[in-house]
Amino acid sequence: MSQQTKWSQFGTLVTVFFFWGFVAASNDILIPVFKKALDLAPWQSQLISVAFYVAYTVGSIIYFGISRASGGDILNRIGYKNGISLGLIISAVGTLLFYPAAQTASYGLLLGGLFIVGLGFSLQQTAANPLAIVMGDPKTGSQRLSMAGGINNFGTTIGPLLVSFAIFGSVSAGNTTASIESVKTPYLILGAAFIVAALIFRFSSVPNKIHTVSDDVVEDPKDHLYKDRGSVFKYPQLVLGMIAIFIYVGVEVSTASNLPLFIEKHLGLDTSQVAPYVSLYWASLMIGRWTSSVGAFNLNKGITKILGFIMPYLAFLVFIIANKIAGHDVVPFYIYAAVIVAMIIGDYFSKGNPARQLLIYSALAIIALIIGMLADGMVSTFAFISVGLFCSTLWPCIFTLAIAGLGKHTNEGASFLIMMIMGGGLIPLLQGVLSSDAILGIQYSYVVGVACFLYLAFYAVKAKSLLKAQGIDYDSLESAGGH
Repeated sequence: MSQQTKWSQFGTLVTVFFFWGFVAASNDILIPVFKKALDLAPWQSQLISVAFYVAYTVGSIIYFGISRASGGDILNRIGYKNGISLGLIISAVGTLLFYPAAQTASYGLLLGGLFIVGLGFSLQQTAANPLAIVMGDPKTGSQRLSMAGGINNFGTTIGPLLVSFAIFGSVSAGNTTASIESVKTPYLILGAAFIVAALIFRFSSVPNKIHTVSDDVVEDPKDHLYKDRGSVFKYPQLVLGMIAIFIYVGVEVSTASNLPLFIEKHLGLDTSQVAPYVSLYWASLMIGRWTSSVGAFNLNKGITKILGFIMPYLAFLVFIIANKIAGHDVVPFYIYAAVIVAMIIGDYFSKGNPARQLLIYSALAIIALIIGMLADGMVSTFAFISVGLFCSTLWPCIFTLAIAGLGKHTNEGASFLIMMIMGGGLIPLLQGVLSSDAILGIQYSYVVGVACFLYLAFYAVKAKSLLKAQGIDYDSLESAGGH
């Protein structure tokens, strides 16, 4: 199957990727606000991440249970774009709870609202990932997912800035504290945006049904690649990949959600001044994903190589401009341009190989975390923030390796991978507990990230070995996912 990418449909689709990133990164602003207002312990404030990310797992379980009970896949019955519309409406309902949560200073209601928003996102993720893959030539499906991931990280870059502005007001005004009531307005506006997006999807040309490459494959018992093992759990690359997704999402979120506390303690900044640093972390993921998405345009190799150097700095420029508009002093961040070189070098040596890139980026992330724990001040801060650069393309790397060779079990395997997004709630909670001054303290709590990347490096090596034994050339895999 070979077809041109339907960019108008794809443009509509990526709006939900933007929302996922916007809300996920904005949670990092809510954490210190509620921690200070309600005098929460570090681990209690991390329940914001728990509520949001565990909802993905609960949503996937609900989806799986309803599909089995009704005798058919939900999206195949109601349609993919209709499923996204429904997911947006569910998320909009969740934002409504922010009003009574803010009025009554109820942490429980806030967590409940975020949980419902996450439930809606779970359904959106289940539908949007395969849609992005099939909207064009399957050979560039992973690059389209990287491009969608880049839009996701545009949301993560501006989300903290807009939400921080809505809560604290202008930086120049000197506001350093915020009442919980200031939280309700930005999230009610976000809920209205969800409803508008749901209507746009309902009447858009985004397909309700999809046709995948696996639909055209006739399985050959002699073919290692499509040999049916009977159960999705008999593919070790998937089982180990589920753990890898759990750990990857966990370390991605944990690094960011614990960053405000580190910055407040080690840079002496107030909660209202943390937003640009959180924004740079998520912009770092955008930098890596924009770089990876170059391949989606089918350009010649020379131009592709040139863009491989231009795109990361174009993404960095977006961060600079967004923060400049928000009124933040961007001069301290210019030096970060030198840090990006490490990612460009890692990308060059990975040569598009998912296992090699997973291994190289995991090693670079471990080095960054060790520097962050041993140094202090801005060196530590930029070291921890740079973990975002090395997290940037790990989702498609892991996803590609995990679903390789699953054949007709690919969709079921993919749903189990999405279920493991709950790591984004549990690993930050673990680091939050360890960050107590009575245990490790915030700086050394980042040893959790080191342990996570050690497993991801192990998975890179193990998955390569497993797939090779199955006769699979992982260098030419054409399917991937996006977060």
